[in-house]
Amino acid sequence: MTQVEYLIIGHGIAGATLAHELRGRGRSVLVIDTPQPDSASNVAAGLMNPVAGKRFALAWRVEELLPAASAFYRQLEARFGQPFFVEAPILKLFSSVAEQNTVIARSVDQPWRHFVENPGEPLPVVPGMRADYGGLRIRGGGHVLVSNVLAALAAEGIQEGWLWHETFVWEQLVPAAEEDGGGLLYAGRVRAQHVVCCEGANARHNPYFHWLPLTPNQGEVLDVECAGLSDQQVLNKGAYVVPLGNGQFRVGATYRWPPFAAGTTPEARQELSQRLDAMTTEPFRVTGQRAGVRPAVRDRKPLLGTHPAQASVHIFNGFGSKGVMLAPRLATLMADWLETGQELWSEVNIQRYSALYIAALSSAGVASSSGSRS
Repeated sequence: MTQVEYLIIGHGIAGATLAHELRGRGRSVLVIDTPQPDSASNVAAGLMNPVAGKRFALAWRVEELLPAASAFYRQLEARFGQPFFVEAPILKLFSSVAEQNTVIARSVDQPWRHFVENPGEPLPVVPGMRADYGGLRIRGGGHVLVSNVLAALAAEGIQEGWLWHETFVWEQLVPAAEEDGGGLLYAGRVRAQHVVCCEGANARHNPYFHWLPLTPNQGEVLDVECAGLSDQQVLNKGAYVVPLGNGQFRVGATYRWPPFAAGTTPEARQELSQRLDAMTTEPFRVTGQRAGVRPAVRDRKPLLGTHPAQASVHIFNGFGSKGVMLAPRLATLMADWLETGQELWSEVNIQRYSALYIAALSSAGVASSSGSRS
């Protein structure tokens, strides 16, 4: 029988960072994960952008989240002896004169001024870049080699025995007898004091947290070869262009709400190709296309907390497209909650959706009553 303090379900960026944090505190952890090459974490280009979105606003809590994320990936780099975080300027390219005028006018009193260099000055000349209306140079961000991070941690987990590659079956998780120490028993071979759900978009099938407003969102990316485009920066104009080295770039991402096709689509290939063409004067060749499903949340904030009626079952999920920047700091927040009961931030605490849990209970009660009368 394997006995651990924490059983974590999923080893995407959420599960990996939380497992790392808890293990760093000396806690016994077992992670069960089904390897998925096209999981949202593996497909993502890992962009860390302090100023983003259609409104070009400062990212939520960026002054706390960005330094924590940077320190986390630098720590892993030192530990594994390989690069994970590529700091690079992000060039936000304007789509029109109107957008140019609006953003520059707003820059006078925006809190993102120290992340944006000289808003009124022209961009530097970048080989291969098309910037018909100019743009802004954003500092402090870059991109994370997410699949490399997860692969390094997974290799360590398999070698040390704290990561199992298998499919977790919820029906095999049951309460353990109090005389045996309580907690939860999984498949008759794992006893855990706590279970933490980090399954990404699969959480919509989770029997404990299906009531949360987590909606899968599909994103597709292209890998392209563009020898004439500089690889010293990230480009952003309706899509991002992240350098992968040796004239290779990742372009993304699309956003599709259900229903969506399984796998990649020609529509996404055309859309992303057109967006790249608007950012470069150079010819390019598509070398690959991938699709992943993000765990998106209604209010665009992650889901952290403990089940309202099951004190040993928790969730750490819903990071959407910004997981690489959010997860490291929120993993410490979640670990503090699990270990000491320190309060979670109200913006991420699942208590904000308690009305949905009550409604789900009421709906289940009505269904049960209807079934008993039939």
